[in-house]
Amino acid sequence: MSGPIFAPIPSSRTADDIVGQIETLILEGVLRVGDRLPGERDLSVQFDVSRPILRSALKTLEGKGLLTTRHGGGTFVADVIGEVFSKPMMDLIASHRRAAADYLEYRREIESIAADYAAQRATEDDRLLLSRIMTAMEQAYETADFRREAELDVELHNAIGECAHNIILLHTLRSCYRLLADDVFYNRTVIYGFPGARAKLLEQHRAIFDAIMASDPAAARKAVGEHIDFIEQAQQDATRDSARQNISRLRRNQREPE
Repeated sequence: MSGPIFAPIPSSRTADDIVGQIETLILEGVLRVGDRLPGERDLSVQFDVSRPILRSALKTLEGKGLLTTRHGGGTFVADVIGEVFSKPMMDLIASHRRAAADYLEYRREIESIAADYAAQRATEDDRLLLSRIMTAMEQAYETADFRREAELDVELHNAIGECAHNIILLHTLRSCYRLLADDVFYNRTVIYGFPGARAKLLEQHRAIFDAIMASDPAAARKAVGEHIDFIEQAQQDATRDSARQNISRLRRNQREPE
């Protein structure tokens, strides 16, 4: 973390005050899954509370399943998103072909709303964050770093969800992008490897970014729709090409002399 995000607790200095502040930071998306909290000494200074009060608060948050402590490794924000789509449910979704189309349909609608809201509500800090991600995405494109491009793809969409400033939308999108990051429906690096796909995807991400920066909700919605349409077509092309390659391989194997 680049700077303190925890504020001194008022004169009452109770564990409940600390619990409430950390819960809000998680709910608002300031603290993300896996984020490590400062050490006990630093945290007690930032909150301006005694260590016993801090320990009591952290224990309460662990009991609620919001924080987790790793032996000798510190305190982290727990994986509260993973509970939205459990492992058995993710496996079930991934095994049904119709789910991929439903997933993209869902993304098209919910991301359009998020981009619309972000275009209306993004603050200067939000714009700075989006600009940094967009710059990193362009640098990854220039160096042909497919994996980094795919990571930044998820990061940009996550950031847009944060810029929408709607708590329910934020966490719904995060659960949605967990499936994307885990390549549940399709391998994003395969799509990035298609001729011309990287340039097209960068162009589309730039269009979404530009619309939000220009505070143009209609343009943001349009850009998201075109982006998802392209992904849908690319995914269909990838499936088709994979099937063709498989058949070609079988024919060759059958006809080649032993």
